[in-house]
Amino acid sequence: MLTVVTGASGFLGGVLVRTLLGEGRRVRCVDLQQGPALEGLDIEWMTADVLDRRSLDAALEGAETVFHLAAVISVTGDPTGQVWAVNVDGVRNVAEAALAAGVCRLVHCSSVHAYDLEATESVTEQSSRAVAVDLPVYDRSKAAGEAALREVIDRGLDAVIVNPTGVFGPYDFAPSRMGGVLLAMFQRRLPAVIDGGFDWVDVRDVATAMQAAESDGRTGENYLLPGHHVSLAGLAAIAADIAGHKRRLITLPMWFARIWGPLADVASRRRSGPLWYTSESLHALRFDPAVAGAKAASELNHRPRAIEETIADTHAWFTEQGWLGAANPA
Repeated sequence: MLTVVTGASGFLGGVLVRTLLGEGRRVRCVDLQQGPALEGLDIEWMTADVLDRRSLDAALEGAETVFHLAAVISVTGDPTGQVWAVNVDGVRNVAEAALAAGVCRLVHCSSVHAYDLEATESVTEQSSRAVAVDLPVYDRSKAAGEAALREVIDRGLDAVIVNPTGVFGPYDFAPSRMGGVLLAMFQRRLPAVIDGGFDWVDVRDVATAMQAAESDGRTGENYLLPGHHVSLAGLAAIAADIAGHKRRLITLPMWFARIWGPLADVASRRRSGPLWYTSESLHALRFDPAVAGAKAASELNHRPRAIEETIADTHAWFTEQGWLGAANPA
């Protein structure tokens, strides 16, 4: 049985591929380029662009299952149009290619950001989607991508959608934005944290839930995949305990961050290095409703591990990579 993973070179993609290979699956990895997350793995590789239907037709040929993970994550808007193109048109292209190829099931990885986080204090699968024009473009693109997928489901594609919250954990080769924040916490490079929080879920638990969605998810259904809601200050405290730091980070009030956010947006257009906070990332921290996981727990057996375990494993993995050699233990 051939399983195709799009966005395989990414953080979640690499972890999912490892999980699939562990079950003896034949895996074809599809992405724009092969990254370090896939080095040394027994995979088939195919370069393809989700915006190029012809390349997708070749990539999905003979596939029984497709896990669609390719996406563009942004907290700095969409100045080039790439966020919308990949997250909406790309989803449509993959779905149509899967339908044409006779794929038995497509598992689409969306996000909790597909929901309007401002509209409720508790997100469920029935909550309103992120369609208002004043919401971050990333959020709107994820909602629009789901809508594009549903159009193809209505034409006969068997697909299911998972919506993880903030994904983090080990095997984060890039690292991802959240991985970079944790790394900065471990290295004492983060000057302060904002008085806000989010729901964080282990990347390994998301990969496991995606496999369960393949076999047990119901066609056309969404499954929220939460982990644990923890403030940034709480994350920093756990990270400090694991790293052996005695000094705690300063916590800045949200009103201060909201004043500073627009300045960070300007800076993001002038530099390529990491920006810890932007107006759009602050939006996620400011509007951080509870995320219901009962449906995924019941139907996919989603059981998120303790966040302390995730952070400890991430610290150990960063250490193995030699990234914490310059850490300051003060």
